[in-house]
Amino acid sequence: MSKRFLELGINEQLQQALADLQISLPTDIQEKAIPVVLNQTEDLVVLAKTGTGKTAAFGLPLLQLVDLEDSTIQTLILAPTRELGQQIYTNLVEFSGYSPNISIASVCGGIPIKPQIERLKATTHIVVATPGRLVDLVKRGAVDIKNLKYLVLDEADEMVTALKDEVDSIIKGIPKTRRTLLFTATMSGTIKQVVQNYMSKQVIHLEADMKTIGNQGIDHQYVVVEPIEKLEVLLHFLNSKEGERGIIFCKTKAAVNKLAKKLAINKFSSGAIHGSLTQGIRDRIMGQFREGYIDILVATDLAARGIDVKDLSYVVNYHLPDTYDAYVHRSGRTARAGAKGLSLSVIQKEEVEEIPEFEAELGLVFTEFKKADAQSIEENNGLIWAKKIFKAKPNRDISEDFKSQIKTIFHHLTKEELVDKILADYLAQNSTDKAKSEDSKKAKKK
Repeated sequence: MSKRFLELGINEQLQQALADLQISLPTDIQEKAIPVVLNQTEDLVVLAKTGTGKTAAFGLPLLQLVDLEDSTIQTLILAPTRELGQQIYTNLVEFSGYSPNISIASVCGGIPIKPQIERLKATTHIVVATPGRLVDLVKRGAVDIKNLKYLVLDEADEMVTALKDEVDSIIKGIPKTRRTLLFTATMSGTIKQVVQNYMSKQVIHLEADMKTIGNQGIDHQYVVVEPIEKLEVLLHFLNSKEGERGIIFCKTKAAVNKLAKKLAINKFSSGAIHGSLTQGIRDRIMGQFREGYIDILVATDLAARGIDVKDLSYVVNYHLPDTYDAYVHRSGRTARAGAKGLSLSVIQKEEVEEIPEFEAELGLVFTEFKKADAQSIEENNGLIWAKKIFKAKPNRDISEDFKSQIKTIFHHLTKEELVDKILADYLAQNSTDKAKSEDSKKAKKK
């Protein structure tokens, strides 16, 4: 039987805010971490996957530990991306809804720095930051973290890989007496080094029950494809998920751009985010995705950190990730809050041998997704072609005279006859294109 937040020591104001958010029972990691943060003094390392309720696990007790008599910054929470930082900030503001004297600031990159400098002139108890922006603010003398009591490293596995220099710089500038809380999805060698170098010798280790929300309900599957059919297999899958929402992960920014362009050409409701896009564009696309204006998001791993969107029915690994923890973060985007979800990896024959390695390392079971046969692919391509015609905008530059001549040619046909003829022309054209493609392949082999 799960304990309630009252039994964990959470105060009345925070409980009231949780009730408003319809959160009544703590997750496994919240049950384990909250009493430790509240009642003990040791550093803490928490192994917990995405979706296990990490933000509340550190956020609730740290809000309760704020000393309102102290006007200096007491807690610093570092996140690898602005999206995750903003999500943490929003959660903390919601949790502190009945604690109006607690002051929380978000200082993440990708947006103007001057308003953040002005904000930090006011009393601030908790700062949520991305490492790069915080380093910039420290250099400008705009933030004082010399009296820090608590440091939280969230999704530390990603942060210490991509942002190690910035994190090192920050840790060197804060008190050695502070208490460090580190949250990570995997205990990589780099994380172990961070624990050894920057945390006290007396460290408490906690691990979330991975059978809870983090992995429950995710169906892990893979489909084996030839390179030439990879896109068509993906498009067939996406058509089968019409009206549902999901994320497609690619390894590189170039691959994201290329795939996003293909989806746009084929009139799929999609958008793309990666690190080279301006923060304004990323925010706009993420807003469209969150609000349901687009169904598919194509993204790189780092750009997608912190995405917490409800009702995502699937995640597609268009390229297998390089690390196991990256797979954990990707698949964890779906099956949020107890829902069901699918994590599908589109792989080539030489990658099949990697699947047992992922299973052994992560304690998962993958099943093979049945690839669509040639006829289904052909029919799906025809449906995509038809949708492209349906969604095409009329060309207003065509002269009325020319349009009238075209109408005269078709005017005696019924709608059914017109569809039959257009479809016959499509199939004939498709057959010709395939024949040319085969001839080209044979010529190259010679």
